[in-house]
Amino acid sequence: MRLDALRSPADLRDLGPEELAALATELRQRIIDTVDRTGGHLGSNLGAVELTLALHRVFDSPRDAILFDTGHQTYVHKLLTGRVAEFDGLRQAGQMSGYASRDESAHDWIENSHASTVLSYAHGLATARATTSDRRRVVAVIGDGSMTGGMAFEGLNNLGHSGLPVTVVLNDNGRSYAPTVGRLSESLIRIRSNPTYMRRQRHLEDLAERLPWVGELVERGISATKAALRDMFEPTAFFEALGVHYLGPFDGHDIAEVEDALTNAAEFDGPVVVHVLTQKGRGHAPAEQDPIKHMHDTGGVKPGSYTEAFTESLLKAAESHPEVVAITAAMPDSTGLLPFRDRFPDRCFDVGIAEQHAVTAAAGMAMGGLRPVIALYATFLSRAFDQTNLDVGLHGLPVVFCLDRAGITGDDGPSHHGVLDMVLLSRVPGMTVLAPSSYQELQQMFEDTMASTDGPVAIRWSKTPAPHVGWDEVGRGLAARRVRAGDGQVCLLGAGKMLAAALAAADELAADGIEATVWDPRCIRPLDDTMLDNAAEHRLVVTIEDGFREGGFGTGVLDALAARPPRAEAPMPRVSVLGVPVAHHAHGPADALLASFGLDGPGVAASVRFRLG
Repeated sequence: MRLDALRSPADLRDLGPEELAALATELRQRIIDTVDRTGGHLGSNLGAVELTLALHRVFDSPRDAILFDTGHQTYVHKLLTGRVAEFDGLRQAGQMSGYASRDESAHDWIENSHASTVLSYAHGLATARATTSDRRRVVAVIGDGSMTGGMAFEGLNNLGHSGLPVTVVLNDNGRSYAPTVGRLSESLIRIRSNPTYMRRQRHLEDLAERLPWVGELVERGISATKAALRDMFEPTAFFEALGVHYLGPFDGHDIAEVEDALTNAAEFDGPVVVHVLTQKGRGHAPAEQDPIKHMHDTGGVKPGSYTEAFTESLLKAAESHPEVVAITAAMPDSTGLLPFRDRFPDRCFDVGIAEQHAVTAAAGMAMGGLRPVIALYATFLSRAFDQTNLDVGLHGLPVVFCLDRAGITGDDGPSHHGVLDMVLLSRVPGMTVLAPSSYQELQQMFEDTMASTDGPVAIRWSKTPAPHVGWDEVGRGLAARRVRAGDGQVCLLGAGKMLAAALAAADELAADGIEATVWDPRCIRPLDDTMLDNAAEHRLVVTIEDGFREGGFGTGVLDALAARPPRAEAPMPRVSVLGVPVAHHAHGPADALLASFGLDGPGVAASVRFRLG
């Protein structure tokens, strides 16, 4: 059967081995061709082709709920569930999401793109079904590094205690975004590479093959011997001790073997882990050979980007400050830490997909005299807000949070937009929040941060290219910088990358005879009094930010101006807060999304004209 003729997963059940193999090849090629045009997560999906085929042949989706952790590994699932025609629009504005999407299909139960959560979803859904005697199966597919996250262990522990009939598929591809971290990962690798197990398995298979008169009995005997060897030589104790039955490991690229394992697992009354071994990037040589570029949609560190400025600053600081250490949660490549790790391997810590642990471990390091720098995507900081607030903030520790992909990020959609960080961090007592507007500003901010130990500091920057300016256009410390002096009608405060929108708006307004004052706030919290004093002298103050407009930078400016004593000679200016509307925004080009919110030059200028009447 051709992929284009596939209408539903039920069509797969009539296919023979040769047809399935041909379909697997076609699926891989379709994914490669599409991702080459649209970008996306290539390696994880190429590695899950046979596994996903087996899942849809054994289970009846969407009647049986197939839940995917790290929803970026669902491209095959999308193609098998009636979305072939739409797949060309992967990650394109207004078209197919790069993750599972409940709006797209009933086969997508959860929109899960922050990792390590699927076992908790499975526990909850299975509990709900148990209360109604619903016998439909719940299947949770976890892997791609997600088992390094603490929440996965919490979910697994509760599944084992509950005895609920959940099938957990552990997709062990040997890698997460970076090399997988943790004892469990090490034990899984030992399973794959155990020479005693592999040697004895090969010996028994060779012996059986030399006994042609046994026939079919030999095949059954080999399977039984494999199962016995697994029980004898593999560390199943980890799962069994939690009350979860363990089956495996199985070859995740052998559809028949995986089907048998899944069918057997579905016969158990309680939770079962089916451990399958897959190869990330399977069938595409560049993806198999390059451990970074083709494994995840990182795109690497772009020359001239804010991330590159951070990398240079961190290396410079580490050379003269031996107490500087770097921490990341499975993202050393895309957060710019690989050069640091190469230069200082003993001072770089990748804790896996475990942001909570990363932050509290950084607190402990700071207590011990180190200077920890945490490199995360802004969207993932929300997973560790409690630790940021209480473990770092309450103790006033000099931990540095370096938040990449802040603001509207573009193609990855609602789960990856970094629109909460300014709202959350501005609520942490003692936290300093910095937003660079250029490559050089970020470097200056990092240098100033390293020179002080007065509590936690966060520096947040966007995924988009960084403007390059002369060093005479860079501020110092926590002071804001006035970029243009106006005529007193309007004052524009452009936070971080939004300084560019403020300047573009000022140019438009100048054509209307309005000379706007423009400030680069630099420091989101605390706010610079000199900037506020100047802003208070204008009829209208407009704040511009690429985070949520409620509770962020603009709200801080509004509150600070409102708290000032009234003056007859200078009445309180009107304040207009421009920012991202509070909603879960779809994927699309970052600049186009910002423009749709009125957060570009023309949009800001239009807002000013409206406010001035």
